[in-house]
Amino acid sequence: MIYAQGAMILSPSSKDAVDPLSELLAVLGVRSIRCTRLEAAGDWSLAFPAQARLKFVAVRRGRCCVLLPGQSAFALATGDVFLVGHSPYTVASSPGVDPVDGMALYAGSDQDVVCLGGHETVMLGGGVAFSSEEAGFLLEALPGFMHVAAGAPSASAVRSILDLMENEVGQSRPGNALITARLAEVLLVEAIRAHIADHGEESCGWIGGLADRRIGKALCLMHGNIAFPWTVGALAAQVGMSRSAFAALFTRRVGRPPLDYLAGWRMTLSRHLLLRNEADVASVAAQVGYASPSAFGHAFKRSFGHSPRKG
Repeated sequence: MIYAQGAMILSPSSKDAVDPLSELLAVLGVRSIRCTRLEAAGDWSLAFPAQARLKFVAVRRGRCCVLLPGQSAFALATGDVFLVGHSPYTVASSPGVDPVDGMALYAGSDQDVVCLGGHETVMLGGGVAFSSEEAGFLLEALPGFMHVAAGAPSASAVRSILDLMENEVGQSRPGNALITARLAEVLLVEAIRAHIADHGEESCGWIGGLADRRIGKALCLMHGNIAFPWTVGALAAQVGMSRSAFAALFTRRVGRPPLDYLAGWRMTLSRHLLLRNEADVASVAAQVGYASPSAFGHAFKRSFGHSPRKG
């Protein structure tokens, strides 16, 4: 048992731990965005706007670079994959080429393949968008740019899925749309896994937290039992750390203190449930760990500016 804030509370069992990434994607209502192909040669540059989505771009042949606001150009080669969140970005043959609107080139519903002068460079793109208003919780917690190198030991699954995708994009075989959508979703998760395995210790934000054994366990415990009366001391004890050391490490890794993160996820989950009319206010308050609807209502209004009865 754990003692916290002068009261005795039972420690939740390890079976309560869940996978936070799977839970977030389920709550956010992911849906695949269209998978596309780019073939290009010579000088070219395509700019894409910021959107509430998580996108991957894979270089299947050749070389290119990706440019994000305020950052130096990042060189990519055959087999490299990058993921980009809620940020504008440009892919180009080289940094000095003036970009054109990439979205316009793919504007047609059947325009999945764009050819620009040849096929020295071939790229595949895809990813997921979110049907939930809570997408910001995930996108703000992830690095704006994640790179998975072609030679990374953890990227073998990514390479296998890309081989399958390349056989589907731009084709008109039965079930093509379904296969490419599902492959895109699996590829995205595998790319995140590969990034965690190869760069997790260097990453700030949520990915950095999942990569750390102790902080990752704490995140799983919070997501696994959202209604439990967690304290910093209780979480620290569960992961075998002192209270102060745990609080400092969690804040450094995740970018916000443990109970601030927990409160944010409780609000995110509660609004998801209320918007879908899955339960009334009192039931939702209990589900996310509030002792009374009144306390829940005050917290909800602080977060969203209106009462939970308005969704």
